[in-house]
Amino acid sequence: MYIHPAFRIDEAASLAFAATRGFGLVVAHADGRMVASPLPFTIDQAAGGRWLAFHVARGNRLADVAASGGRWLVAVWGADAYVSPHWYASPDQVPTWLYESVQLAGPVRVMTAEEQRAHLDRLSATFEARQAPRPPWAIARLTPARGEAFMQAIVAIEMTVESVEGSFKLNQHKSDADHAAIARALAGQDDAGAGAIAARMMALRPHLVYGQNLAYGQSETEADERELVAAAK
Repeated sequence: MYIHPAFRIDEAASLAFAATRGFGLVVAHADGRMVASPLPFTIDQAAGGRWLAFHVARGNRLADVAASGGRWLVAVWGADAYVSPHWYASPDQVPTWLYESVQLAGPVRVMTAEEQRAHLDRLSATFEARQAPRPPWAIARLTPARGEAFMQAIVAIEMTVESVEGSFKLNQHKSDADHAAIARALAGQDDAGAGAIAARMMALRPHLVYGQNLAYGQSETEADERELVAAAK
């Protein structure tokens, strides 16, 4: 993944982001073609390394590819938003897209049946915890026949994470005036991703004054631009 130096985040932050997100695009290469599936996952970290665990339906092409091992990629993304040149405080700008993205890569292996059961328990516990205070669902709630059928219908896979790359493109290389202008405009969009990116940008430079949000499609007047520049100083 290409990463502008200003947007790179460290491994610890990248892993934390990926673990919290818990969902990404798993990509492999086999027989001269790419194979990919969007999947939920968990990440374990210890002194000996980092491991990412997920499972696929037995009929998924990734299940067959995993049997041969190989190095795979998992792409994880967060919020994203389009930025119009009209929104900047300074002139001569171009359109761009802001985003949060992490890529993890490493060799994979198929888990044993015992490991697969532990993986399912951990995966469900991780996401069911978000339903608190409702009691978490667990695979043990299935009847023995249904549980066994489920176990036979999937293939659990573990990736040893050897490469971690993270890029949070939040216009960190722009001036305070432009940073405030873009965050202000994004916060005014009727879009959850734009709002999330605006919040991230504001958190990066909390000392700036952002003012009122712009309505969707509204251009800033020259007076607004002068106000933003003055507030950023």
